[in-house]
Amino acid sequence: MVYPSPTLAAQEWGTSGAERSETLNVLGVILARAGSKGLPQKCMRPLRGQPVIAYTFDHAERSRSLTAIVLTTDSEPAKALARERGIHVVDRPAELATDSATVDAAARHAVSAWEQKHNTTVDAVVLLYGNVPVRAAGLIDRAIEHLCHTKADSVRSVAPVTKQHPDWVHRLDDDRMTQFRPNSIYRRQDLEPLFYHDAAVAVVTRDALFAALESPDDHQAFLGADRRAIVQDPGDTVDIDDPIDLYLAEAILRAQEAGAHA
Repeated sequence: MVYPSPTLAAQEWGTSGAERSETLNVLGVILARAGSKGLPQKCMRPLRGQPVIAYTFDHAERSRSLTAIVLTTDSEPAKALARERGIHVVDRPAELATDSATVDAAARHAVSAWEQKHNTTVDAVVLLYGNVPVRAAGLIDRAIEHLCHTKADSVRSVAPVTKQHPDWVHRLDDDRMTQFRPNSIYRRQDLEPLFYHDAAVAVVTRDALFAALESPDDHQAFLGADRRAIVQDPGDTVDIDDPIDLYLAEAILRAQEAGAHA
């Protein structure tokens, strides 16, 4: 695969993040695989009357900052649903649809296919997982604006680690417990604030995404050197990995709908 060279033409860093985000050519890439060891075809599982992935389509279409949206997948039902909604589809090759294939490799393939079809080059890429039906309103635009404002290589949504904090986890040798990090902390308030990527959104510059080809052994290289975050609450996002996540997502969506009606 020959990838188009990066462009700096649209990276016009103006005086405000909102203005800068409007000048960028930003491609939203929705990623979905048919196979999953935990929950096969999870992106097409029914959730309150529509497939899980339809919620990500909604989130992307509501964004004011995305120039275009593309779905990369090997799921035929997901492809059909995307085409019904006018979303461009990239057929993901089998080698990029395994559980060992990297996210950035699939994203680069999708970006290259879209650029070649439309004879243009994007400036930034928003990565959205198709198995995330719950995202905070406006999060995609906030992440893009933060990327523009900071001039960072990437921005990801994160949430605070709670009960699974490293200072409260242990290694087991049979049934013998050993602290992962020796400490005597017993109050949650005394734990060092740590955060995990909650899978809601990741925005990367095209330069960083494709520069990662030079570091094939570093599977985080596509995030670049300057990595920024937007902090959310743990309940702002639901990432569907197993059946119980579907019940959680349904409960949150019901609560949001009830609140909207109220």
